[in-house]
Amino acid sequence: MVRDPALRAAFHRHVRDERDVFAATLDPDAAARFARIKIDGVVESTLSIVVTYDPQRGGPAVLGRHAIAYAGLYSVCLAIQNLWLAATAEGLGVGWVSFYREPFLQHLLGIPAGICPVAWLCLGPVTHLEDVPDLERHAWAQRRPLHAAVHAERWGAPRH
Repeated sequence: MVRDPALRAAFHRHVRDERDVFAATLDPDAAARFARIKIDGVVESTLSIVVTYDPQRGGPAVLGRHAIAYAGLYSVCLAIQNLWLAATAEGLGVGWVSFYREPFLQHLLGIPAGICPVAWLCLGPVTHLEDVPDLERHAWAQRRPLHAAVHAERWGAPRH
């Protein structure tokens, strides 16, 4: 958990710089849409939660990891989603910051080598919860229809 305003401000500066790097790769229309996506939750939210993953945790005999290399990482992402759902049910907002370099965050927070930063989450009260996700609301991405994501029995077979 990160509450220190100086740490959050340093991370915010880094995120802003990384946004600029990404924005420079976009065409003018995409850059304008991208500029509307907020990153100020890093400094405005009540709490920042940095979620990490230790691929060595639990030793070599972790169920599923012997066959699925990312099984542990998937579990971390599910935990994030559960936190997000619980926070939303309590009327809290959550934002997942994705514009940072992992080595920067590791250095900033003293995260040991071998531990992977997965998410910087901004958590706190909001005036309202949006019905449409930010990326869709700001015309950055559109949802794909369910039929494009669901296959029956084999990849590419439509569901009935």
